[in-house]
Amino acid sequence: MFQEVKDIPTFKCVLVGDGGAGKTTFVKRHITGEFDRKYVATLGVQVHPLVFHTNRGPIRFNVWDTAGQEKFGGLREGYYIQGQCAIIMFDVTSRVTYKNITAWQRDLMRICDNIPIVLCGNKVDISERKIKARQIMRMSNQKHLKYFDISAKSNYNYEKPFLWLGSKLVGDPHLQFVTMPALLPPETQIDDKLRLQIERDFKEAQEIPLPEEDVEMQ
Repeated sequence: MFQEVKDIPTFKCVLVGDGGAGKTTFVKRHITGEFDRKYVATLGVQVHPLVFHTNRGPIRFNVWDTAGQEKFGGLREGYYIQGQCAIIMFDVTSRVTYKNITAWQRDLMRICDNIPIVLCGNKVDISERKIKARQIMRMSNQKHLKYFDISAKSNYNYEKPFLWLGSKLVGDPHLQFVTMPALLPPETQIDDKLRLQIERDFKEAQEIPLPEEDVEMQ
């Protein structure tokens, strides 16, 4: 698809977050990206071209997956350059990956100022989550980050970060996908009870006023 789909809006999306948060699993769920990924040898990063079909026509995200590069410090700047949007991912079962969100956002904004950034809490299919929706929403509001619960292995909310980023990048708040992205079959299932709990907690977290002085990363 990378060569076949030409002359469509294309955006560089940088995918960052601690190792083990599920970044590579998430990006590889998209069949197009899985089969057509490109490897940029000089930077040691994989670029996954993901095409989405919207009511404004197809759009493509070239997702720069930074897996394995988390500890190279300044070398990251090479794949941030000319980034047009970003996804910061953490693991809702790991407090350390949550605490490091601030560092990832600061790192990104130093090179890519004023780009749309989505925060994704992965692995919500695991019932023993350590970071609750209300706590995340409190922090994401303070940092002006759009947030989504996701589960890479179950495909839960897979498309939502890309739809939100796409609407910001093309300047159309009414952007919609006309066909759902083609994904590999889920590796796990979220049972109905857990799914309802996730959605209820997320909705309540969005509706409750969050006092600024109560914002903390813990």
